Amino acid sequence: MIDKRVATLTQAVSDVKDGSTILISGFGIAGIPIDLCHALIDRGATDLTLVTNNAGSGHTDVAALLKAGCVRKIVCSYPRSAGSIWFEELYRAGKIELELVPQGTLSERMRAGGAGLGGFYTPTAGGTLLAKGKETREINGREYLLEYPIRGDVALIKADRADRWGNLTYSKSARNFGPTMATAADLTIVQVREIVELGELDPECVITPGIFVNRVVEVGASS
Repeated sequence: MIDKRVATLTQAVSDVKDGSTILISGFGIAGIPIDLCHALIDRGATDLTLVTNNAGSGHTDVAALLKAGCVRKIVCSYPRSAGSIWFEELYRAGKIELELVPQGTLSERMRAGGAGLGGFYTPTAGGTLLAKGKETREINGREYLLEYPIRGDVALIKADRADRWGNLTYSKSARNFGPTMATAADLTIVQVREIVELGELDPECVITPGIFVNRVVEVGASS
């Protein structure tokens, strides 16, 4: 019987290895798997590479991982969003590495990773400092950069509802990077508001099929 439910957050992240590349969903405050992030801190994870939209703000989720010293490198589009005090402090002290990736390129690199593609050409960042050291090609008179796929050892994502097979639905803009990240990781761990019985999810509303999900943990509506 296929059953991807796990009872606790601790169990969900118990075998995430130090040094892993972790894809973390979220856009601003929407769709961030806060509970899974803090479970990773509690596990004592270290030397992580995070791939996410921004470097967190305040003292929760991604920012909490930075504050706790869990992160060696962050790959993101907005490292200096409002309240990203922990990233700035660590970066100025030379204690964290940054790879800055334009948002559309970040999403497409993960999509390419999930699709098994070897890379793609994009005009984004052409002629800027972000193009330094990258292969370029002229296509129809315009410079394009070769970008390589991103895959993660683990994806931590937030969805709205799931069944025991791991089929997922999302709530509005909280969907953001979650579906793409689920395809681009070796291990996908999902926190959801509610786990329902098989057959309760409308198939037309399932965004991420269970084949891309390994574990689901219910955290309730408060998270």
